Amino acid sequence: MSDSLLLEIMLIGALGVGSQWLSWRYRLPAIVVMSVAGLLVGPALGIINPNEDFGDLYRPIISVAVAIILFEGSLNLRLQDIKGLGRPVFRIVTFGAFLSWILGSLTAHYVGGLSWAVSFVIGGVFIVTGPTVILPLLRQSKLKPRPAKILKWEGIIVDPIGPLLAIFALEIILVLTNTGHSLLSLLFFLLASLFAVIFGWAFGRGIGWMFETGHVPEYLKSPLVFAAVIACFTIADEITHETGLLAVTAMGMTLANIRISSIQDMRHFKENISILLISTIFIMLTASLTRGTLLQIFRPEIIGYVLLMLFIVRPLSIFLSTIRTDLSKSEKLLVGWIAPRGIVALTVSGYFASILYDEGYEDAALVTSITFALVFFTVVAHGFSISWLAGKLNLSAEGRPGTMIIGSNSFTVALAKILKDMDIPAIVSDSSWQRLSKARNAGVNFHHGEILSEQTDYRVDMTPYDYLISATEFDSYNALVATAFVPAFGRNNVFKLSIQTERGDQVEDLDPTIAGRVLFSEEISLEGLCGKIDDGYVMRKTNITDQYTYPDYLDDRAHGTILLFVLRVSGNVEYYTDEIKLKAEPGDVVVSLTPPSKEVNKIKAKLDQQHQEQGNQ
Repeated sequence: MSDSLLLEIMLIGALGVGSQWLSWRYRLPAIVVMSVAGLLVGPALGIINPNEDFGDLYRPIISVAVAIILFEGSLNLRLQDIKGLGRPVFRIVTFGAFLSWILGSLTAHYVGGLSWAVSFVIGGVFIVTGPTVILPLLRQSKLKPRPAKILKWEGIIVDPIGPLLAIFALEIILVLTNTGHSLLSLLFFLLASLFAVIFGWAFGRGIGWMFETGHVPEYLKSPLVFAAVIACFTIADEITHETGLLAVTAMGMTLANIRISSIQDMRHFKENISILLISTIFIMLTASLTRGTLLQIFRPEIIGYVLLMLFIVRPLSIFLSTIRTDLSKSEKLLVGWIAPRGIVALTVSGYFASILYDEGYEDAALVTSITFALVFFTVVAHGFSISWLAGKLNLSAEGRPGTMIIGSNSFTVALAKILKDMDIPAIVSDSSWQRLSKARNAGVNFHHGEILSEQTDYRVDMTPYDYLISATEFDSYNALVATAFVPAFGRNNVFKLSIQTERGDQVEDLDPTIAGRVLFSEEISLEGLCGKIDDGYVMRKTNITDQYTYPDYLDDRAHGTILLFVLRVSGNVEYYTDEIKLKAEPGDVVVSLTPPSKEVNKIKAKLDQQHQEQGNQ
């Protein structure tokens, strides 16, 4: 490998991950940032051209990456998730996909100016939305569970169906035009698709059996799955092109639904790999476009085609396919608008364009321009509008970041109650119904069950909660909970209370890397906090203003006061820790645990007496 190619790989990786970071930092759609970065270093400045530089390796790299991304998405397709969504999802991925194919093909022919053959082939490709763009948008927008699940299931299920429809259309066209193909080749394609599904299912069952019977050590499980995905995709794809996507989807869904104990670790590993692949592959695809392709995007017929796909084809397909379902008008409107295209559309359309062009369809040269126009405009339009539209339709779970509290006791219930009083989502979870009596009596939200159980994903909507506090009387359990939820909440948003002193299991040598961040201070334990609540300490809210500043508050606070969190003017909640020294600004609210009035007076009298005695001496 030449030094220039190695430098190009480094640049692609840096731009991909850097784009993801920028999108997180400034709350921008990641695909938009990556598209702009790829266009700048590719056709705009001519710094790199991965298609030419990687040569014969370019398409296999893209294909394998798409297979891994699709497999990672299908690992989230658990059948229990679809409870209550069965009919709408089924109608959308069957009748809705068929309508989208037909309407999209008609639009491509009459508006885009493409021939019937090319129109029906790319019409199949463009029904895909895909996990590469849908899942990042869902992470960013925080929709309510129902529309979020519908969009997720549609994106992942339809992703392999789109290329299969395109192949089906291509095979029929080649048979009808008598180009050496026959009905036998069409039958072979259908059988190959069925084989791909069975093959993927068998791969999934085989890996599940090996894991559960101990034939694979823990440290080899993720690498084995990684290699198996590539093998499953390649073998199926070698038999019939593009059926590999169907095979890895079947494999992922099988693993997701056979309840193997290692699935959660695999899911996190694959998610990390998937994010890296999405970042780098999208940079490669956009950087490989030519200036001529970009200029064709602004042709009137292409712009007209994209607009009709956005405002007519997609909404009409969703509204017609969900007639007599229990979806509300708001949900239909949101789902009917959100349909960004991504990596699968870009890669697969290029493959079909080359085949059609070789078969004599010269208008297939426009397919790449049309595809990128549809991908870029849908990603921009839907990426920047999804949160706004969800808010307008009351389908957004946005609001003040909530807190999930593990362990029901006098302190956690008091904390949940003050959060609830301040319109901040809060829930107390405990496996003991008896301990939850405090939460029930206080009128706060609660969850009865083992938080580490896989069933929690189905019974508890995690969307409103950005923070997790593990505050049981067992330090090792708190550390286990914190470690389990770090991938979902982020390390900076997972807390546990300090090690207990008199009760509980003392684990003083517990590795801090697995124990989560210590809430409030190392010197403040759950035992001490519960004791203060039992002694009459109360939660107090103090408004910080220009006249009454934060330093004034710190000087006036009663002795023994414990600072808990700050509610910012923006609505964000920030908890006090030893690691970060918070400062409240005018408009913020400081919440603290303060002694009761009688206790405050006693403390003041005691301090005055001490000062007087010191003065006499």
